[in-house]
Amino acid sequence: MRTKFDGTMEKRCQFWLPKKNRFCANTPLHPSLFCGNHTTRSDDKWVLCPIDSSHSVLEENLEAHIKKCPLLKQAQSLSVQPYYQKGINQGKDESALNAEELEVNIVTSEMKRNWVHNLGIPQFYELLSKIRSLHRSICKDIEFSYEIPHACEVWIKRQIDRRLPFQEKHVLQQASILGNMENFGVLSSSTAQALSEEHHDHSGLNNGEDDPAAVVEFGAGRGYLTQILADCYGIKKVVLVERKSYKLKADRSLRQKENMALERLRIDIEDLNLNAVESLKGIPYLAISKHLCGPATDLTLRCCLGGIYDRDNKKEQQSVHPHLRSIAVATCCHHLCQWKHYTNKEYLKNLGITREDFHAITWFTSWAVDADHGSNYSDDGFVQSPVPPSDNEEYDRDAKGVEEIIRNTKASDRAALGFMCKDIIDMGRLMWIKECGLEAKLVKYVPSDISPENRLLVAKAAAPTTSTTR
Repeated sequence: MRTKFDGTMEKRCQFWLPKKNRFCANTPLHPSLFCGNHTTRSDDKWVLCPIDSSHSVLEENLEAHIKKCPLLKQAQSLSVQPYYQKGINQGKDESALNAEELEVNIVTSEMKRNWVHNLGIPQFYELLSKIRSLHRSICKDIEFSYEIPHACEVWIKRQIDRRLPFQEKHVLQQASILGNMENFGVLSSSTAQALSEEHHDHSGLNNGEDDPAAVVEFGAGRGYLTQILADCYGIKKVVLVERKSYKLKADRSLRQKENMALERLRIDIEDLNLNAVESLKGIPYLAISKHLCGPATDLTLRCCLGGIYDRDNKKEQQSVHPHLRSIAVATCCHHLCQWKHYTNKEYLKNLGITREDFHAITWFTSWAVDADHGSNYSDDGFVQSPVPPSDNEEYDRDAKGVEEIIRNTKASDRAALGFMCKDIIDMGRLMWIKECGLEAKLVKYVPSDISPENRLLVAKAAAPTTSTTR
């Protein structure tokens, strides 16, 4: 490796990045040779920034940092917005036994793993048996529904602006989400055909005063699911909800569309009061998302369907947003799910799933993405995931504990169990949507070799809804 650098290179951080085969491009912190990310930290105490928990600072510098944190101005601006309501969609852990448990906001993967590993071997097998039994009884009707609509051919054939990023696996997922929405009667194929013939005076949706005129994409990221929807179905009003900042967003391309109204809300879904978004008042809309990670799915459902915790009666009340017409959410990262946020705790409790069981189930879901889905293992059957060893298997009496049993389990069996756990979590969400009065279904919308995160919740209101309470 050459160690002599020109003047430009000397101004770069000297940390070598093997995967990129170059040095870090950030500016070093004087007098160090490395940037802030790669400078060895001191032994002093580091604490999370209270404004933005994505970074940490020395405790002794915290007071000064708070006054100049880059996100301070954004946080102050957000706090005065009418649609900002701290924690409105977060849910409640009513099963917490004491104040200490209430203070535990996030149950980490390490905490979940430790709880599973500390189970006795009989209790561990009993939990697996319960999961298999539940999956057989409540998840048998999940269909495989890989639908690529004719409307999306312009993207599938790459007949698009070459400056727009194209990754086939993402485009196929986005197209199938829209295809399932079309099959469910939410999007109109006839309007897409009219668009292809350059008749742009259509809304891109089913005709009628009460049909959707806008799209809200939750966890929008760069916004390319909405980009395809706008290109192929002619949506003219878009609200993108995303808490992070991204480069290479679809916003620029969307804003170049004729008569396109685009609004991006940089806010956590947990704090979003959708009823107070001025641009959506009185306007029918679709709620969509691709790969809405972990609890963000529950937060989104609660945001759209108005789940509000009633402290007196210790339950949630549902008040469906009157202008919601459809929901299409591709779920993802179930291992991050939290009991506090989960929408249908009552449903799982009635099935015998405790809070501890739930956290174990969420931990198991990570196994679904461990296997090589492009070779010997597939989850594309029409009925249900492949099953791991039967309920009658003999205990591994020579095992020293649950950790050893897990380590010796075949990857395909772990993946099968992981898919079962994903289905159980999503089925609870599906039942909650139905309880709110929407017609809904859960499908596998792409083959697992395209993405093992292939569950899609799609729902629609049969008619304009009115505020209801459960």
